Amino acid sequence: MGAVPKTGKGGHARRDELPSTLQRSEQKAQDTFAKTYDSALESYADDESRAARTAYASLKHSYEKVGDHWEPKEERGPSDERAAEGRDSSQPTAGGVDAKASKAHLYKRAQEMNIRGRSKMDKDELVEALQKANDAATRKARGD
Repeated sequence: MGAVPKTGKGGHARRDELPSTLQRSEQKAQDTFAKTYDSALESYADDESRAARTAYASLKHSYEKVGDHWEPKEERGPSDERAAEGRDSSQPTAGGVDAKASKAHLYKRAQEMNIRGRSKMDKDELVEALQKANDAATRKARGD
């Protein structure tokens, strides 16, 4: 049996088919992921893993992960060096954190997430701390 499409008859995302972080995000984020996933699935001969990576890459151009959900970015574009260089890059992913954002923006997100020690962190440390906080928030929301 093939993969289940992420979009329904109305062209909107089927919430029950989305990752939990997207289920807690706005409709546009859900639709962006779902439509890209379905298109990639057709292109990549039912390779679900590759379709999911493609859908997340598309989502990360417009959205950043904040805690247990995705929020619109201040500026569209790649979220990290890996996204900027393409899928074959050896660079690590920033896990949905907008690592290309300004240090001020990352600091503001760290404040929102109540990350301790943020005032002494450089930009790379803020990205890493936000990744950890996002992962913890997602685990908590899932009940893990």
